[in-house]
Amino acid sequence: MGSFLAAATLFSAPAFSAELDFSPEQPNRLRTEKSEAVVNAVPKDFKFVQDGKFVVGINPWVPPISTYATDAKTVVAFDPDLIQLVSDTLGRELVLVPIAWADWPLSLQSGKFDAVISNVTVTEERKEKFDFSTYRKDELGFYVKADSPITSLKEPKDIAGLKIITDPGTNQENILVQWDKQNVEAGLKPVEIQYYDDDAVKSLAIDSGRADAVFSVNAVQAYAASQHGKTKLVGTVSGGWPQTAEVAITTRKGSGLADTLTLSLNELIKNGKYHQVLERWSLSSEAVDEAKTNPAGLPKSGS
Repeated sequence: MGSFLAAATLFSAPAFSAELDFSPEQPNRLRTEKSEAVVNAVPKDFKFVQDGKFVVGINPWVPPISTYATDAKTVVAFDPDLIQLVSDTLGRELVLVPIAWADWPLSLQSGKFDAVISNVTVTEERKEKFDFSTYRKDELGFYVKADSPITSLKEPKDIAGLKIITDPGTNQENILVQWDKQNVEAGLKPVEIQYYDDDAVKSLAIDSGRADAVFSVNAVQAYAASQHGKTKLVGTVSGGWPQTAEVAITTRKGSGLADTLTLSLNELIKNGKYHQVLERWSLSSEAVDEAKTNPAGLPKSGS
């Protein structure tokens, strides 16, 4: 993903518990021990922003990825839980700093944070300025009104002539544009792409029939569907279509911290903590088998 927002046997949506915990106390948050291997892997010349602490920028946008707790100030959900475990392996106190999505690149480059965890997808363009430690699959979903006759949206021809809501400046928008181009070249009807800043207006567009579907981050849309029951999943697509895509903890280019964080993530994968956190937030379907440092990212536009 490049921004905020976001059938039977063919597709799998996360099965959300109605009892997800959004309290500021987070009594069931998983913790782990300091790892000497991880601590020793920190580059000798790397200087953390604060002594004894791990300062991480995060964009609290929507559950179950990251959001504000019921006190409207504590950041909770999957990303905060995972980065807490990483911080534990470093033997450091975690300091989460809420930021706007648009601000993370400059804030990280200027040294305000040691790292950023904010559903950032690995791309070749971003790799020119940042290093990455992958931790989750980037999966997008098509959601339609619960009683919609549409049952499957999984390839370009399926969306021909439809009105689809998506998020500007994101991978999902780029995919829709590419699919629409293929359709038009094949003589099919064009797609009408719609954008809404307000989630309530977006929901109204689906309810009223002004839009046929929403194409956005699958985990976010699945959570929303589980809460209001007004939409249903009719197809999933990799966020990097036609390649696969993964989201990653992001660090400054050449700082050397990415390898350390990748080591931490792989320890958490091996000891089961990683999968426990995914399960806690109903995201097990987006698990990776192995964390990687700077894997091949989504290609640059036009390449």
